[in-house]
Amino acid sequence: MKSNKIYEVYKLLYKTYGPQGWWPFINYTSKYHPSDYTFPRDKNELFEVCLGSILTQNTTFNSVVKSLQNLNDLGCLNSEAIKNMDIDILKKTIKPSGYFNQKARYILEFIKFYDNLNGKIPSREELLKVIGIGEETADSILLYGYNQCEFKIDAYTKRLFLELGIINEKDKYKDAKYLVELELGKVMEDKEELRIVYQEFHALIVCHCKDYYSKKPYGVGCFLKQRIVK
Repeated sequence: MKSNKIYEVYKLLYKTYGPQGWWPFINYTSKYHPSDYTFPRDKNELFEVCLGSILTQNTTFNSVVKSLQNLNDLGCLNSEAIKNMDIDILKKTIKPSGYFNQKARYILEFIKFYDNLNGKIPSREELLKVIGIGEETADSILLYGYNQCEFKIDAYTKRLFLELGIINEKDKYKDAKYLVELELGKVMEDKEELRIVYQEFHALIVCHCKDYYSKKPYGVGCFLKQRIVK
């Protein structure tokens, strides 16, 4: 794997698109809350991030927003309300995100875990033991919900990094994650700064890849391919 281009990719994306300010989404504009890194500010915003991280599995974030908005409209965008919901209503409410039978189960399993935390920050290992929580979902919850330095690798990130020659086809999730965290860690030591860069970098990759890596052939017209030498 070639690792010396990761920070350069981040800088180019940030210069092009600017701060993204992802999550939480409900009650904010389509531009979220750029340059404000105080989120989540309370337990409901934290839970929204956790819930959204589960709902976004195998779907688009636009679909997740519809599900979150449905829950919000019912006054059920919190763990206590969802626990008390009729299961069929829960499934109907989150239906826009797809796999609603499976995701309803995952959400209820996560809530059991979440409630037992009593406000404690979970470890990655603890999250991965929860039914329905894989590596990407765990990293999303930790990075955006609990503001921990855990970089999230998604399908867009893999496509982009493959196209730029940063990773290889055979590289696993843990390999790409380790590489990004290693290289970014070389240029910044402050954990708060690193956390913000992790959040922005992932959001910037999504922003960029929606235009250039959503449809095959991937990367057509991508300016990074012209600037980043393999």
